[in-house]
Amino acid sequence: MPAALSVPGDVLAGAVASGGTPRPRTVATMASSVALYWAGMALNDYADAAVDAVERPERPIPSGRVPRRTALAAACGLTAAGLGLAALAGGRRALGVAVPLAGLVWAYDLGLKSTPAGPAAMAGARALNVLAGARPGRTASALPAALLVGAHTWTVTVLSRHEVSGAPRTVPAATLASSTVTGLATAALPWVRRRSRTARTGAAVGALGYLASYGTAQARATRDPSAANVRGAVGTGILSLMPLQAALTAGGGAVGPAGVLALAHPLARRLARKVSPT
Repeated sequence: MPAALSVPGDVLAGAVASGGTPRPRTVATMASSVALYWAGMALNDYADAAVDAVERPERPIPSGRVPRRTALAAACGLTAAGLGLAALAGGRRALGVAVPLAGLVWAYDLGLKSTPAGPAAMAGARALNVLAGARPGRTASALPAALLVGAHTWTVTVLSRHEVSGAPRTVPAATLASSTVTGLATAALPWVRRRSRTARTGAAVGALGYLASYGTAQARATRDPSAANVRGAVGTGILSLMPLQAALTAGGGAVGPAGVLALAHPLARRLARKVSPT
């Protein structure tokens, strides 16, 4: 649940950037994206069972709480559900985004995760998630938001490769620099698009919240790049998507929905104390 709460904001940011007002189909698209995200989480545990048996024996499959075949079945079922919901939300046009998104999820978990293409694949999946919310014919308007969410996801994925053994100090330092640029660009976007003062203020507040949460965690990992601090930065990075999404949504002119995202962030953080989002 904590990780799933970080998903609907992608779709909302894309919908607002391309049209200003979310439509009923946006809710079905959000549900589709959550299903595909959960499919990726189950598939990740299926693919990493042997590694987790050594590095994280407390995980569901190594500990024996969940059979490996059950994880694969869950991934297949959730992928089918995600694609079905996308079809209901927008027919062929929606499937044109959902099918490549599902493909990237499966490719990342089954083959790309440990390769140099891994962070780009995960960033691409999150960017497609933003574009899934865009109105037909207005996808180009959502591209800046998609690229900013993708840039953030790239930093989280790079950090996640060092959750177990810790990282060289240069890794969190580099991701901190990248996420700082992402936050500043998010705050600047409504100025470039000549949005209202309210939109500009909302985007600035959201970007500040993003940098305060994720930036602080990365700064801590830069000072002491231990496995615990890197793992903390990864978990914070996943949930810090929510203030980033709120900033993008407010910057697009939908301040009310952005406020809902901002209020959901503390809830996600509280849930993450019980169930890790990573």
